[in-house]
Amino acid sequence: MVLRYWLQNWLRQKASRTVREKMGEALREELAKRQGEQAGNEPQAEPPACRLGAVFALEIESGGLEDLLQEAVAVRGHGFTAVRGVLARRNVVIVRSGAGSEAAATATEALIQGHRPEWVVSAGFAGALVPELGRHDLVVADSVVDPAGNVATFELKLDREELARMDGVHVGRLLTVERVVRLPNEKRSLGQKHHAIAADMETFAVAEVCRRREVPLLAVRIITDAVDDELPPDVDRLTRQKTTARQFGAAVGAIWNRPSSFKDMYRLKETALVASDRLAKFLASTLTQLVPLPPAKQ
Repeated sequence: MVLRYWLQNWLRQKASRTVREKMGEALREELAKRQGEQAGNEPQAEPPACRLGAVFALEIESGGLEDLLQEAVAVRGHGFTAVRGVLARRNVVIVRSGAGSEAAATATEALIQGHRPEWVVSAGFAGALVPELGRHDLVVADSVVDPAGNVATFELKLDREELARMDGVHVGRLLTVERVVRLPNEKRSLGQKHHAIAADMETFAVAEVCRRREVPLLAVRIITDAVDDELPPDVDRLTRQKTTARQFGAAVGAIWNRPSSFKDMYRLKETALVASDRLAKFLASTLTQLVPLPPAKQ
C-alpha cells in the first residue's frame, strides 16, 4: 500500500512538473518568435553577463535558491540544467550539473563560457568528517583537497570574524571524494588523513576550472549527515542519477530489494529540504558582499 501511494503521488508530481515545463517552453518559444519578428534578420545578442554563477549537483540542493530567484527561466541541455534569474537586483545563473567531478567540471566550463560570471559558487550538501559539525551546519571552505592529496586554495572574501559569530557556520577545508562516504569510521579516517572537516563530490573539480579561467570561487556546503550518522547503502546510487525518472527508478529498485529503505529515503528527503532552504538563505545574504551593486549615478 505504501509503495502504491508513493507511486501515485510521484506520478501526480511528475505530471504537474511536465505541464509547467511545457508551458515554460511555449513561453520561451513565443518570446523568441516575437524578438525575431522585431529584429528581422539581425543576429541574436549574447545574454548579459551574470554577477554570480552557482554550481549545484542536484535539484534538491539548488531548489531553495531557485525559489528565491525572480524572472527565473530554465534551459536544459548538454547533460545539465541552467536556471537564470534575478536575486537582489543581480543577475544570477544556477547550474545543476549532476553528481561527481566530471559533471561538475563540464557544467562549470559551460557556465563560465556562456554567462561570464564575476564569481562562481560551488554549493550543495556535504557530510561531516569531524564531530564539531552538526546536521545543517554550514561550511565555508578556505581550501579543498582531492583523495590524491592535491590541494586548491582560494582567497576567502567574506569576513572571517563575522562568520565566526554566526551560529553553526564553520570555516575549513573540504575533501572532494568520488563517492558518498557512508560509514562513521571512514568519515573520521578521511578527515584525519586530509585535515578536512567535510566531504563533497564536486568542489575540487569546480575549483580547478575556476583557477584555469581565473574566476574567483566561493565554496559553501551544508551538512546533511554528521560524522556518526551512517547513511543507507542505496544513497550513492540514487545520488548519481541525473534525471527524475532515473532517480525514481533507482528508488523503486531500492525499495523492492530493501523495503526498509523507504523510511530512510523519506528521512533523507526531509533533511535535504530543510538544508536546501538554509543554504539558500545564507547564499543570498553573502551575495551582497561578493558582488556589490555599482554606486548610483548622481
